[in-house]
Amino acid sequence: MDCRDVNAKLAQICSQRLAKERDPIERFKCLALKNGAAGIKTLGRKFRIMDYNGYRQPDWEEFYVGCRECRMTRMSREELREVFDCFYRDDSGTLDSEEFLAAIRPPMSKIRKQLVQKAFAKMDRTGDEVITIDDMIAVYDVTRHPKFKNGEMTEKQVLREFLKNFEAEDHIGGRVTLDEWMDYYAGVSASVDDDAYFSLMMYNCWGVKACD
Repeated sequence: MDCRDVNAKLAQICSQRLAKERDPIERFKCLALKNGAAGIKTLGRKFRIMDYNGYRQPDWEEFYVGCRECRMTRMSREELREVFDCFYRDDSGTLDSEEFLAAIRPPMSKIRKQLVQKAFAKMDRTGDEVITIDDMIAVYDVTRHPKFKNGEMTEKQVLREFLKNFEAEDHIGGRVTLDEWMDYYAGVSASVDDDAYFSLMMYNCWGVKACD
């Protein structure tokens, strides 16, 4: 299943749910995923970097602006306020962004989390919990990529293009954190019903097995 298949399936699933769902938090989840597997990842990146107070705890206005920038336009200001209030810290007037992101990230079974973490560890050659182009050079064979074969792209250009799949759309820098990786695969997981199929997909992509 490639990115286009995943995103098409997610859009279909979420459109069906949105037609019936009335709970603001569930609507928020659906809208995030309707933008594709990267939807949760993009939200995560947005809220991890935009809280100007420096504590990963955006206030209401920061939260509202971030949602609009992430195309959550089908929710009214009142609905977004209701979502914010569910994770509101009474003593500070801010939202705990990590608690919030954990709540809206689609759940993954234990076996799926294990596979995703193993794939990241395999790619992260330096063990610093960041995947870079230099990490990729050691484990990703670009010689079969059509744009490398026809001379359109260099090895590093192919690797940089590949990493874009896992980075937030407003923060493309050739570096993928573990949080971004997990956010991305939480979106992919939401489009796959069966653990066995998800396991096969991860093996085909990264050569990892749950029992390794």
